Amino acid sequence: MASIFLLKIMTNIDIVRKVQNEFLQAGRPDLRTGMEVEVYQIIKENGKERIQRFKGIIIKTAGKNELESTITVRRKVGAFGVEKVFAVHSSTIEKIEVLRQFKVRRKSIKFIRDLTGKAARLKEVKMSKDELNAEKALPTVSYPEAKAAPKAESQVEAPAENTNNEEK
Repeated sequence: MASIFLLKIMTNIDIVRKVQNEFLQAGRPDLRTGMEVEVYQIIKENGKERIQRFKGIIIKTAGKNELESTITVRRKVGAFGVEKVFAVHSSTIEKIEVLRQFKVRRKSIKFIRDLTGKAARLKEVKMSKDELNAEKALPTVSYPEAKAAPKAESQVEAPAENTNNEEK
């Protein structure tokens, strides 16, 4: 009688992704370098909550996976440049709104820090706000189907070797 065991194979990566999926925030657009964004961040002060807006251009994107992804947003305030790094899936970020998309061919455009005036201009890519703010699909983790355990093969005994010295 062969009994069948069901095996559910989950690798370490699948376990990590399953835990991370619980912390991913829905409603985040696909963010890229060169986008002008407005980040609405929840600030807690003295037991009160308020929403602070930060409008600027994404000059750098980083992160190996969805949960670790960060953006660096830069804006000009008077004669100074102000940069903030935001974790995209942080619970303190209420929403991220994409305003415009500029043509950029690099992952990091930190060189724009040194440029002023006309040299700091970027060419705008015309897109509708709906296309820019399209919600990025959250990654889904698919688990392998339950498989039947291989049947135990009947053991075939090899003929016992004769230990007696037989005459040849």
